[in-house]
Amino acid sequence: MSNLETHNLSLRFGNNDVLSDVSLSVEAGGFYAVMGPNGCGKTTLLRCLCGLLEPSSGHVSIMNRDVRSYSARQLAQTVSVVRQHASTDLEFSAFEIVLMGRNPYQHRLENESQSDWDIVEDVMRMTNTWHLRNSKPNQMSGGELQRVMLARALAQQTPIMLLDEPTSNLDISHQYEIMSLLQDFNLKQNKTILIVVHDLNLAYRYCPELILLYDHKLLYQGPIQDGLTPSRISSVFNVKASISDGNIITSSFLQRPTADI
Repeated sequence: MSNLETHNLSLRFGNNDVLSDVSLSVEAGGFYAVMGPNGCGKTTLLRCLCGLLEPSSGHVSIMNRDVRSYSARQLAQTVSVVRQHASTDLEFSAFEIVLMGRNPYQHRLENESQSDWDIVEDVMRMTNTWHLRNSKPNQMSGGELQRVMLARALAQQTPIMLLDEPTSNLDISHQYEIMSLLQDFNLKQNKTILIVVHDLNLAYRYCPELILLYDHKLLYQGPIQDGLTPSRISSVFNVKASISDGNIITSSFLQRPTADI
């Protein structure tokens, strides 16, 4: 069953194509790596999927409804987003930032419930940020703030999560920790997750499905083992690659693509 679709999605900024005729179907409960070279439209795709950008043509459907038909509250109860760069000028504590994830479930002038507070503590412990609960963003490292923003998205308890390079500021151990956490939410809570990731092995290890963009178009959607082949990696990312024991090994930069996409 599909719960997120794009239909001939295109977006232009001035004379530049950012996305061109992208049609994809995301299955409920799927865990998708969104990949491609820099500038191919990965972040733009996520921003279109959650309604932050209006496409030049085509449309986005969430659970068989046009994304434009959702109210802001309905959309926030359905899709949570972790952006690539979190703001460091917020004057709120980490606890207060994560608590904002409960806003879509509160009515005007209504205070947070004990249940909201419990949810916030649970997700902060899951993301190893509980010890940061009284810290302000300017007191945290980039990786710590990124984990706080992930905790806020988890606190929204949405069926769909869109994450734009959530591991980019994390060290290796925290990268695996966060990917394992997302994998757990995907498997146990049937969350649909789309994650922009550059690390080939991180994607190959944790994400069963792949959405691969190239030249602003959808090049491939399907099982990641079939999508990240050595020839396609060479063509798309311009590096020589081989796969051994489930690991992608990249060796040298290629002067120009040498294999068919």
